[in-house]
Amino acid sequence: MEIQVESGALNTTAGAVCLLGYFEDEKTKGAIAALDRALQGRLKKMTAAEGFSGKFLETFFLRTNGKIGFERLVFVGLGQRAEVTEDRLRQSAGKGAALIQKLGLSEIALHCNAEVLGKSKMGTLAQVLVEGLILSLYKFDRLKTDKKDPKKITKCTLLVEEAKAVSAAASGGARGKAIAEGVCYTRDLCNLPSNMATPTYLATEAAKIAEAEGMSIEVLERDEIRSLGMGAYYAVTQGTEEPPKFIILQYHGTPKGGKKRPVALIGKAVTFDTGGISLKPGANMEQMKYDMSGGATVLGVMKIAAQLQLPLDIVALLPATDNMPGGKAVHPGDVVTCLSGKTVEIINTDAEGRLCLADALTYAARFKPVAMIDLATLTGACVIALGQHAMGMMGNNARLLAKVRAAGEAVGERTWELPLWDEYFNQIESDVADLQNVGGRAAGTITAGLFLKAFAGDVPWVHLDIAGTSWYNDGRHPYVPKGASGVGVRLLVHYLTKVAGRKGR
Repeated sequence: MEIQVESGALNTTAGAVCLLGYFEDEKTKGAIAALDRALQGRLKKMTAAEGFSGKFLETFFLRTNGKIGFERLVFVGLGQRAEVTEDRLRQSAGKGAALIQKLGLSEIALHCNAEVLGKSKMGTLAQVLVEGLILSLYKFDRLKTDKKDPKKITKCTLLVEEAKAVSAAASGGARGKAIAEGVCYTRDLCNLPSNMATPTYLATEAAKIAEAEGMSIEVLERDEIRSLGMGAYYAVTQGTEEPPKFIILQYHGTPKGGKKRPVALIGKAVTFDTGGISLKPGANMEQMKYDMSGGATVLGVMKIAAQLQLPLDIVALLPATDNMPGGKAVHPGDVVTCLSGKTVEIINTDAEGRLCLADALTYAARFKPVAMIDLATLTGACVIALGQHAMGMMGNNARLLAKVRAAGEAVGERTWELPLWDEYFNQIESDVADLQNVGGRAAGTITAGLFLKAFAGDVPWVHLDIAGTSWYNDGRHPYVPKGASGVGVRLLVHYLTKVAGRKGR
């Protein structure tokens, strides 16, 4: 989508449609009051007649009948001013954009009202509005041969009343576009069926990113995975004929002379999960194509980090494979030796993600990272505990946990910390090996986290279980449609921005 910025008064700028925020408790103040005067009181009259009060996400459509430059105005309620947040603004932009697209228009103006967040936050306002716009209009239709959608919005103008705020709005808009398009890239990867988004496909996509953005890449093949001693990850790959790929993608953004220790991002990349010999029930198994959401998230983050030119180093690791019940598949009861030297008894082959991540975490430590963050659709127990409203979060470092939590709150991707108390550890103790890969139904998300903790070592580490937040069976959220959500991308970009020392968002 093309994003441009224009300086001009709301009352005199011309266009087909403009989207505006509307505070419930400030109907007659500021820009809205000035607009009503230009419309000769028609706005106040019509909102009263239609019962529009500005409640959060309430919408109102108005034709201007030539009284101002814009032909149509679409208002989205922001609720009470005291309740406004950046994510509410993102949601409101998404709600309004989706409504406007149904009108069949290809261009839209977004009113960047300095009164909403304050003049000093014009860049932030522009960013979140653009994010909400692009994310809400996402639709996965590349495999459809008969597209019946209305004309798509292809151009957005950010309307700024003060000329001196144009630069901040342009910067924020560009950042919002880069982030939103990175999220949409992640959504595309997750929505693709597994016969297309194979481990080889993910490796090819990583190579494209590396070439386009000047990154370095290495892809380890099945024999190398085995010879290196990644026994846990290799065990998952045994049952599939699809070649596994251990993808190592490195972004080198640290300025010359700066500290080179990277942040390590590890994403579970199981491109289809049948459960292996511990076969899953057939209902909804087709959705297991998104079991690589963690890996897709990491690839989206790497694209954005390069486009934003973040001044730090990042290493991304994706242990990619299918989990299939083939003739060579690992059996329940088998014992494998991990890259760390620890032995694991595989009680349930459907707990394969933690096996892949165990070896990936050990491998990540070779880069001497300042922090490791892994993302995975790891446990159904997390869905039961938290539903679709928060990621489960665990880790071994209170400071890192706090930073990740703050990043999530800042962008509207919430986390909820679960304990990794020693008392839970006896559930994953094995009679024949160092560990077993499941600990029973009780505290299933926690015992999975404890399993991973055993491989994180002394490196500050956080695990995000995105099983409940990476896929929606309905489109009930203003900027998260049905299907893949792309959750975690914006959280990680915000976190990395702060680590890099960038001001603002």
